[in-house]
Amino acid sequence: MPSATAATPLRVFLADDSGPIRARVAQLLSGREMAVVGEGATPQACIDGILAAHPDVVVLDVQLEGGTGLQVLRAVREAQPGIEFVVLSNSASEPYRRRYLGAGARWFLDKSSEFDQLAAALAATRH
Repeated sequence: MPSATAATPLRVFLADDSGPIRARVAQLLSGREMAVVGEGATPQACIDGILAAHPDVVVLDVQLEGGTGLQVLRAVREAQPGIEFVVLSNSASEPYRRRYLGAGARWFLDKSSEFDQLAAALAATRH
């Protein structure tokens, strides 16, 4: 018999300045016991949306409209430290990876070469 945790969809918030990328991620997650519970393109919209939606995990881009994902990561980790972060970005050089992982992100994936690993990374954040 499946556990209650496995039957409960993983609640995911999408923080990316690209509407097409958010739509592509939402499509990737559909049918995988994952539910998109909110989206945002600016740091403040993401922070407000995440704090209101209480997702299990946030898919976070490094570059957002008018700011960075690091602003979102730091603000949310301070307010709700139990929310996990998976960074998915084209800005995937080692300094970015170190900065985001050091600030509390669980995974850091390159959009151009590791996009197909996103669903597995999200599933791995389930406690």
